[in-house]
Amino acid sequence: MKDKVVLVTGGASRPGLGAAIGERLAQEGAIVLLSDIDLAGVEESAALIRGQGGTASAVQHDVASQDDWDRVMSGLLAEHGRLDVLVNNAGILDVAAIASDRAVGALRSQFDVNVAGSFIGTQAAVAAMRTSGGGSIINLSSVAGLVGFRGSASYAASKGAVKMFSKSVALEVAAENIRVKTVHPGIIRTNMQSSGADDNSENYQAIEAAIPAGRLGEPRDIANCVLFLASDDSTYVTGAEFVVDGGYTAQ
Repeated sequence: MKDKVVLVTGGASRPGLGAAIGERLAQEGAIVLLSDIDLAGVEESAALIRGQGGTASAVQHDVASQDDWDRVMSGLLAEHGRLDVLVNNAGILDVAAIASDRAVGALRSQFDVNVAGSFIGTQAAVAAMRTSGGGSIINLSSVAGLVGFRGSASYAASKGAVKMFSKSVALEVAAENIRVKTVHPGIIRTNMQSSGADDNSENYQAIEAAIPAGRLGEPRDIANCVLFLASDDSTYVTGAEFVVDGGYTAQ
């Protein structure tokens, strides 16, 4: 990963996947640009990476905006001349039962960010990578893109869409040395913290008991998978999905 130019979206939340991915890639020598709609948060994430000796910068970025993608990519290419790795991590979760008055609104908002955001980013990355000999695009989906979750139809639809468009793009660009993959996190500890549950709650214990590995995932578990897919150790890997869920979907 040394000196590879990497863009990771959704890097403000801590603990969070984007921040952990950026940190892990920087530890291996990557030049990391973290983006997020939350400028203060993403600047702090980048500063923490620099404090550990890594190379990282931050930019404000609404992934649902074509104009923002154009601005972020133009700035990145002007400064570094190329993009080696894109990690489309930014996403939102809005739980709404199918009978809810909010269901259609939740569907649209999640498709704007989770699907359109990743799709526009993938398109921009392909254009950049075609001029520099290839690269790696890693789109974050979810186990909800593989199996059903009660009350999460709109979220599951968005994550399933990410998986399928990524496979199709992978076929389009495979001959150009551009690899496109999806990572499907299971239940990661960040999600529990953001919901306010603690390690001793009944809800936490029930979720943990449902995972064959006997624990929730940590952000670093996802970051280590992304590291492999971003690196030159995975040059024969494209069009595939990587499930990091402690065995949850194997049941």
